[in-house]
Amino acid sequence: MERHEMKSLKTITSPEWQRNQPYSYGDQNKDAPADKTQVKRLFNFTQIFFFSLTYLSSWETQALNMSAVLTNGGPEALAWGILIVVVGAMAQSASLAEMASIQPIAGAQYHWTNYLAPPRQKKFITWMQGWVTWFAWISTLAGVANTTATIIQGLASANYPGYEAKAWHLTLIIIAMLTIEALMNMYTFSLIPWIELVAGVLHVCLFVVFLVVFITLAPRHTAEFVFLRTESAGGWNSDFASWNIGLLTPVWGFVGFDGVVHMSEETRQARQAVPKSIFYTVVTNGILAYAMVICILFTMGSVQDAQNTNLPIIEICIQATGSVKSAMAMVSGLLIISLSVTLASIASASRLTWAWARDGALPEWFAYIDRRHNVPVRAVWLPVLVVMCLACLNIADTAAFQAFVALGSIGLFVSYFIAIGCMVHNRFQDYAAPLGDWNMGRWGLPVNVFALVYTAWFTVWLAFPTYLPVTGENMNYASPIFLASTLFALVYWFLKGRTRWGGLNKDVVRLVVEKGELQLR
Repeated sequence: MERHEMKSLKTITSPEWQRNQPYSYGDQNKDAPADKTQVKRLFNFTQIFFFSLTYLSSWETQALNMSAVLTNGGPEALAWGILIVVVGAMAQSASLAEMASIQPIAGAQYHWTNYLAPPRQKKFITWMQGWVTWFAWISTLAGVANTTATIIQGLASANYPGYEAKAWHLTLIIIAMLTIEALMNMYTFSLIPWIELVAGVLHVCLFVVFLVVFITLAPRHTAEFVFLRTESAGGWNSDFASWNIGLLTPVWGFVGFDGVVHMSEETRQARQAVPKSIFYTVVTNGILAYAMVICILFTMGSVQDAQNTNLPIIEICIQATGSVKSAMAMVSGLLIISLSVTLASIASASRLTWAWARDGALPEWFAYIDRRHNVPVRAVWLPVLVVMCLACLNIADTAAFQAFVALGSIGLFVSYFIAIGCMVHNRFQDYAAPLGDWNMGRWGLPVNVFALVYTAWFTVWLAFPTYLPVTGENMNYASPIFLASTLFALVYWFLKGRTRWGGLNKDVVRLVVEKGELQLR
């Protein structure tokens, strides 16, 4: 990456520059009391980097979700495909990092879209982007909570053979876990930077532990098995289709790196810290994830035995160590990481909710900041309560809850596509907005274009079902749920957005930028 000292953010938001370009941050001068923006900048660079590093936790995600890729594509798809995913995620993250350097603000994608979109369409595009991003983060929180609860249930099943896992048990675990971690986000938020820092260190240490155990104790597969064996057990007649569908497992491990941006207003010197955290988190996790994937494929033992369990990584650890207790200890480490990811997800989703409320799309009631704890407490509980309600769907039908979980990846990919697309459009304009200090220089446009191609390609495959023939239980509901959420935003646009929503609150942007400038002095 190249760092070019362009124009400072002070110049970008100066009245002179504003007068010479045909768009602004908002179309309506709303009241923006300081109590909507006054939060403490608790995170230093090290803490926000480990917050981001832990949230992505890509090698853990590969280890915990290998079942789908072993069914479609097989070891070959994972061994080679993860390289494509890592390179694509690096392009996405570098593109978003450029925008974060311009505007490190909690609204992230929809603020950048408003800043870079074509003047005539920016209000509508910003509205749709905001809702797409918000629904995507609600679904991502649901997916993270579901993964964590599944680990807890898997550990219980392995330790107590007589235990019969029920779907409603999963719902109760999700509700209990979200309640505790929402309370932590309310009353002990000042500890979260340190919790995520410790979790980040554990993230790296556990990687070493798993790698050493697998390499020294586990059985071996051949290089042919790892790099050439394919599987199409999902019922797809096309190896090409099966291979691409299998890549959705590594893709899930590299979605959500924008979570750190939603914490920008609580990060010191955010214009430098946040872009670096976004990009170098993906680079670091990419290296760790690739090493872990290759190691597991070489040492995973019986694929069939692993596939016959709810959580294959438990069986893989048992085969490696020959001990249930040792395997439980290893997977318990993954549980700690997953709990910290859920904690971070609540924080990021709440800050996005807070930002969307102070910009007038969600009720302003959710923009309230509790002065005692300097936390938007109402915004903390809205996404948590929504996910709790969705988790109740598990009681009747697990496929219904999984439908909303599936929305997370496709929704975030669409939000990335819109923001990066606006960035590419901006580069070709005579009135192009200047970039921030962290940018890619002459490599910016080709990296942006590659990120768009990668994002569009996998957005299509994210909508495909894993198994054929399609039934009510194995149907991929990502597309219909995404279309439903998009339709909601579109209908709401005609009911409120087009006439009663004045655009982003430009006074909020001004106050956030001013605080950022003070941090740099």
